[in-house]
Amino acid sequence: MATSKIAITIDQGTLRQLDLLIQAKYYPNRSKAIQEAIAEKLMRLEKSRLARECAKLDPDSEQSMAEEGFSAGVEEWPAY
Repeated sequence: MATSKIAITIDQGTLRQLDLLIQAKYYPNRSKAIQEAIAEKLMRLEKSRLARECAKLDPDSEQSMAEEGFSAGVEEWPAY
């Protein structure tokens, strides 16, 4: 995967915590730690976007559509 260098500004307290994680060998370096943090945040945002979109659905309307489709094909089902 291609990578790009960027410059960021980060507060001292956060940087100290990040460096402690690197010293503890949780991450090999600052760059990898920040890459993983950004990737995780983007994944969470994508999941929350799906939840927000689902929250916009009207449960009664969805139920009605599901039952409509369900009952439409009952005659075609094989007998058991």
